[in-house]
Amino acid sequence: MRRPLLRLLGILIVALTTWACGHASSSAQSWPTRPVRFIVPLGPGSGVDITARMLADKLPAKWGQPVVVENRPGGDAIIAITAVIAAHDDHVLLFAPASTFTAHPYLHDKLPYDINDLVPIARVTNTLIALGVPTSLGVSSVKELAAKVKAAPGKLNYASVTGANDLLFESFLKTEHLNMAKVPYKDPVTAINDLSEGRIHAFVGAYAIMRPRILAGKVKAIALTNSKHAASLNDIPTAAEAGFKSLEMDGLVGLLGPRDMPLAVRNRIAADIRAELADPQVVAKLTTTGQVINPGSPAEFAEALAEQRAKVADIGKILGIKPAH
Repeated sequence: MRRPLLRLLGILIVALTTWACGHASSSAQSWPTRPVRFIVPLGPGSGVDITARMLADKLPAKWGQPVVVENRPGGDAIIAITAVIAAHDDHVLLFAPASTFTAHPYLHDKLPYDINDLVPIARVTNTLIALGVPTSLGVSSVKELAAKVKAAPGKLNYASVTGANDLLFESFLKTEHLNMAKVPYKDPVTAINDLSEGRIHAFVGAYAIMRPRILAGKVKAIALTNSKHAASLNDIPTAAEAGFKSLEMDGLVGLLGPRDMPLAVRNRIAADIRAELADPQVVAKLTTTGQVINPGSPAEFAEALAEQRAKVADIGKILGIKPAH
């Protein structure tokens, strides 16, 4: 009697497993069933926004549904993040730099959201993050900047626009025993304007927004925080190449969705994005905006996010900041 029951149980398990696999595959193939929205926590014209819009133009051919990009800047990206979580809809996705949320526990006493309500869908690019100085400052390297700061402690300043990049620069200053005055800014555009005029002496931010001022000869990028040398900016060393690994962190950009979004759907989205990012025209366009093509699966994006969170946690320890829960 026992053996037939065990055999029946085995048959049921196989049948359920087969059904579940078939259901997941069917779900992935049928998604999307209506328009998809990419919520971007930055304003129009940023490298991330340009990437989102390029994909939004191309993906409807694969998905059979339009893709709309919605810019929700402000509130240190919390506005965009909470909007996606509140929607609880696998057609409303967060398209964002990871630095907009990995630093939140170290910047806010209490968070109005639970990051575990979002799951990784696809790694898309790495933003090139630069340490920029005004050309008028007369320094050409991080070493020269450090020497200038040490020669006049507290006399030079830097722009702070909140986020992981600011925490990175603060930990760099503490690690290298440098004293610079912090000047808060609400947005990077104003910070870049003041940097180019010499009112601010250093700023860590996306190379894309510095590029016009760099081309105009007003700003000089003396290092990239990225771990890998950028072939598109061969004359700019990484922070590690410049001898300052304390200033190293990658600008990770990707897509996230609601936590109960099926893995099969996330894998399909990641595969479709990878295919679009293989287009040479897309590569050329995004490279000019300071993006490095770096597509990845949900698992690869999750691993990269874990690495950045660990990096930010180390920064928090250096600065003596306890994370919010």
